[in-house]
Amino acid sequence: MGLLLHRSIQLYQAAHQPIDAVLVLGGSIRREMAAAELARDNSQLPILISAGSPVPCVWAIFEREASASMTELGDADPKSKIWLESCATSTLGNYRFSLPIMKSWGAHHIQLMTSGTHQLRATGLGRIILGSHGLWLSPTPVAETGRPGNQESRLKTLLDWSRGLAWALISQLYSPECEGLVRLDQVVLEDWVDRDFECEHQGQVELPDLFAEP
Repeated sequence: MGLLLHRSIQLYQAAHQPIDAVLVLGGSIRREMAAAELARDNSQLPILISAGSPVPCVWAIFEREASASMTELGDADPKSKIWLESCATSTLGNYRFSLPIMKSWGAHHIQLMTSGTHQLRATGLGRIILGSHGLWLSPTPVAETGRPGNQESRLKTLLDWSRGLAWALISQLYSPECEGLVRLDQVVLEDWVDRDFECEHQGQVELPDLFAEP
C-alpha cells in the first residue's frame, strides 16, 4: 500500500511538470516527421524513436528540419538530441526498451507521439509500464495520410494491457538494455549504402540525393 501511494504521488507530480522527453513509436514515417518539426522548434528536448523507419530515412527527415532551424534560429544541430532504438519489435517492446533509457535521462513527463488509431492501446500500455516507475505519459496523436500499419481491436488492446501489467511487475527487478541505441548526429550514412531498405514515400526522401557526394 505504501508503494502504491508513493507511485500515485510521483505520477501526480510528474503529470504537472513540463514535458521533459519525447517518445516516438515506430510504425509510420509521419510520426518521425512530426517529431522532426517538434525538434526544430525545441532543439533541447530529448527524443527517443523506438523501432522507427530505416536510420537513413530518419536522418534525412531530421536533417531537413535541422537545416531550417540552424539557418533561421542559429541553433545547434537538434539531431544531437535524437536517439534511435532498434531493438523493439512490438508496442510492448517499445516500452520495455524505452523505460531504462527514459529513467537514465531523468525524465518524468513524457510526450508520446503515435498515430491516432494506435493511441488508445499505446497510451494505456505505456501508462501501465512507465507509470509503475513514476513516469507520466501524455499522448499526442499524429495525423496520418492513408492508413498506418497498426491494426487495432478491443481484444488486442486488452491483451496488451494485461501483458503490460505483468511487465510492470517484472520491470521492478529487471529492464533490458538495447545494444542498438544510436544518437542521430553520430549516424554514418556510408554504412548504409549497400544495405537493402526503403523509405516510406510520404517522407519524400530521395535515396540518390541522400547518398550523393557533398
